[in-house]
Amino acid sequence: MPIYEYEHLGPACRLGSHFEISQAVSSEKLTICPECGQPVKRLISLCAVSTPKTNSDLKNHGFTKLVRRDDGVYENVTATGKESKIWDVRKPETMPDLKSKIRD
Repeated sequence: MPIYEYEHLGPACRLGSHFEISQAVSSEKLTICPECGQPVKRLISLCAVSTPKTNSDLKNHGFTKLVRRDDGVYENVTATGKESKIWDVRKPETMPDLKSKIRD
């Protein structure tokens, strides 16, 4: 269950001026504090998003990164195993093996 942040609109209670509470996504947002009954509002919380930053990170997460080198020629900077480092669109055998990377 997600954790939501709330702020008291009036004086703080035992929970403080800001408090967190676990609620189901389908639950209605609180309008009153469960502790003191004073009005509260739900806050928008910050979230952390982790994204791959380097070619090595992309490769480890199963992504393919192609960098254009010439007209119709790309370098596969995340090539693994038997994949070709160079992909020439005129040569289908050099295309990255995307089916081996796509999974549920």
